[in-house]
Amino acid sequence: MTVIGVADERVELLPPEARDALGNAEVVVGGSRHLSLWQRWGATGAFGPAAPELITVGVDADEIARAVHRLAFDARRAVCVLASGDPGFFGITRALNRSIDRRRLRIIPAPSAVSVAFGRLGLPWDDATVVSAHGRHLPDAVAAIRAASKVGVLTSPECPPEAIAKALLDAGCTADLVAVCSRLGTATERVEELSLPQVASTHHDPLSVLVLVGPGGLPLCGWSPAALQGHGLRAPQSSPIEPGTRQDAGRMLAWTARGPIEERREPALDPQRVGRSDAAYAHRGGMITKPEVRAVVVAKLDLPATGVLWDVGAGSGSVAIECALAQPGLCVLAIEQHADDIARLAQNARSAGVRIHAITGHAPEVLADLPTPDRVFVGGGGLGVLDAVLERVQEGGRVAATFAAIDRALAAADRLGNLVQLSVDHGRRLPDGSWRLEAANPVFLAWGSR
Repeated sequence: MTVIGVADERVELLPPEARDALGNAEVVVGGSRHLSLWQRWGATGAFGPAAPELITVGVDADEIARAVHRLAFDARRAVCVLASGDPGFFGITRALNRSIDRRRLRIIPAPSAVSVAFGRLGLPWDDATVVSAHGRHLPDAVAAIRAASKVGVLTSPECPPEAIAKALLDAGCTADLVAVCSRLGTATERVEELSLPQVASTHHDPLSVLVLVGPGGLPLCGWSPAALQGHGLRAPQSSPIEPGTRQDAGRMLAWTARGPIEERREPALDPQRVGRSDAAYAHRGGMITKPEVRAVVVAKLDLPATGVLWDVGAGSGSVAIECALAQPGLCVLAIEQHADDIARLAQNARSAGVRIHAITGHAPEVLADLPTPDRVFVGGGGLGVLDAVLERVQEGGRVAATFAAIDRALAAADRLGNLVQLSVDHGRRLPDGSWRLEAANPVFLAWGSR
């Protein structure tokens, strides 16, 4: 059984093996658009006298896979399936693998719609997040999009470009480049570079690729005009950023990316990335959240796969870094007022291989222009900072805060609803080889949802 990807209407661009398979097919399966295309190709004599049965299918991938299985393996007929772009990239291959042994499939991919879209725009996409809006609720798609700095969105009738743009505007998102790429590879191909409001206010082909690049290469998630200008970035809806360049954000520094990020489906928390040794971090004279406390903080934050996280009073950045390691799809902002700590945070982020956006400033004042967070860790600043955080965090968003003093911890617990004292005894070996326990100062952790 052969699955043939189609990215262009011109039959001469089909690989020879795809033409041979279509010429020998007894059954050709595809959507109405693909079968109309096959009929046009067949009328030119591209496949000789071939006259296969044509079977039109809908959009349910599992239903298609079951139908193909019956034809190819129960009825033992030579079957070709026509699909858009690369069938292995958010395509039919996954569904086929659920019911057909992969060794009985021959996949002939074409360029994916996402790669064609970025190619039309003259942009690389190895560092882009790819989000499919097919078969998912709009809020879920927006949650995956808003924390990305470069994103290609496969839109759908349920989530067309204008609906996604409107939802992003409602979420306070900002972009330097917005492009709607429709009917790629056809005679009516259309690639438009617009603003988010323009996309939101006009109708577009629902089966498009929406390409977005955040302001100055930062995530789309809602940098206010004041924050952008204050950090040396262009204002919203400015001309596209220069391809292949990185702009430093003045006081805001974006550090090493982990490499290409594909859309993630709620990855499990990796315990090897939480509660790392203090030796993994450069820090100021022991001023670092201890590993055992870090592990509990990350657990209490209940990190989502995507979203915005603030680490307020970040210090060495150990909590921010371990959140980024645990959930690489998060947009992590580390807020710290001391320049020397910012430098150490940068070093630690590079060493860990994560992308952290560091904000140099004093909380709570610096928080006003930052993107709305879904999760916040307050490691410093006291109750005033906690109150400012609770005013900004998304409804239902979770906040965790640590304290050394019981009176502040109790006041925080009144606000957040939960409190625990974390007491850790470390084993120390004595000169005679035996062990004793050495108690660390207790830490109070308050947490809860808005």
